[in-house]
Amino acid sequence: MNANILVVDDEPDIRSLVQEILQDEGYEVRVAEDGRAAQQAWQRRRPDLVLLDIWMPDLDGISLLKQWAQEESGLSVPVIMISGHGTVETAVEATRLGAYDFLEKPLSLAKLLLTVKRALEASALSQENIGLLKRAKAPSEPIGRGQAVEQVKSQAQRIAAHDTPVLLIGEAGSGKQIIARYIHSVSPRASGPFVEVGVASILNNAAIELFGYEENQSVRFGLLEQANGGSLYLDEVADMDAATQAKLLSALQSQNFVRVGGNEPVTVDVRIIAATYRDLAEAAKQGLFREDLYYRLNVVPLHIPPLRDHCEDIPDLLEYIVSMLVEQERLPFRRFTVSAQNVLRHYHWPGNIRELSNLVQRLLILGSGPEVHADEVEAALGKQTPKSDIPINFNLPLREVREQFEKLYFQHHLSEQRGSIGKVAKIAGIERTHLYRKLRGLGIDNK
Repeated sequence: MNANILVVDDEPDIRSLVQEILQDEGYEVRVAEDGRAAQQAWQRRRPDLVLLDIWMPDLDGISLLKQWAQEESGLSVPVIMISGHGTVETAVEATRLGAYDFLEKPLSLAKLLLTVKRALEASALSQENIGLLKRAKAPSEPIGRGQAVEQVKSQAQRIAAHDTPVLLIGEAGSGKQIIARYIHSVSPRASGPFVEVGVASILNNAAIELFGYEENQSVRFGLLEQANGGSLYLDEVADMDAATQAKLLSALQSQNFVRVGGNEPVTVDVRIIAATYRDLAEAAKQGLFREDLYYRLNVVPLHIPPLRDHCEDIPDLLEYIVSMLVEQERLPFRRFTVSAQNVLRHYHWPGNIRELSNLVQRLLILGSGPEVHADEVEAALGKQTPKSDIPINFNLPLREVREQFEKLYFQHHLSEQRGSIGKVAKIAGIERTHLYRKLRGLGIDNK
């Protein structure tokens, strides 16, 4: 996607010349004839770079730069100041406020193009570094050579080629974020931003966080605008409140939205990758999630297998996790013996890859010696609760004992299946409606 540049100058000839030159270089260019017009252009769409004249009749460039720098999201794009009669003091003030560079008129077109190129590269590098810090612990692609992982990678590659919303479905800790990043990295949007957000973390201000807001002349750019030209990853989309669901649906349908407190629509080009461990179809039937949004997100569903379904990949996962912890957290290197790996391969992993990573970290921190043996792994995992330890009073009548067991049975499977009634009904071998009645009779809240 070509960079969007805003040129602000009160001299028509300079505006036209700079616009024409930049467009010839392949940039998308908008122009504003004064500070007020620049404010409106800034509010309508966040540019990737601004060329800002200092001396203008209504609102000078320094005042405008200061206003943008004081917004909540700060000066989030590079600004190049231009002036026909600037002073050293003015240049220093502009730099202090966050301007990338200062160019004097008459403009050297070669220097202008070089400065624009370098400013955009510096901005992209800054965003890339922020992304690297965020994903320092995440691999670049799914780890493993087993059939389940290879199938997911193959499906992800096919999905990446088509610019449609994606719904990743899988248990907590199964690696949905890794798959989301992988889809973005092999898609035509790979050069654009990858912005991720845990929906639960923005519940109190979801609309503002996603869509931004306007107040007087101040603008806060939301996550959708920050992801423009790239992908927005919504982790656990089922946590989203009803009002934000409605606004997201509208944005997906029209590719534009209105910021909170704003009046003008903002156009964006963003691919949504949503993820959940819940049964969204069931949630939609129960009125807990918008059915139309579910169908919009579920255009291309991708199921992420739990770790217990590809335990043959545990050696590869161990190699990656240990290397990452040694390199990034300076933990001592320890090798997992074959017997230790076999113990891990036969564990059921309710917490999936996240649980494995936490376990390895614990063993590296608390253990000693160059090798991790089976008995150490077994101790770290803890012994499984034997059936004789199930807290049932055998002195009660058979009917009451049966109710106690059934309550424990259904509570266990509801916990294992993350509250999915459909999955528990299938495991128990009973009809869904009968299961609902059974849960009510046992006093179990399936929510």
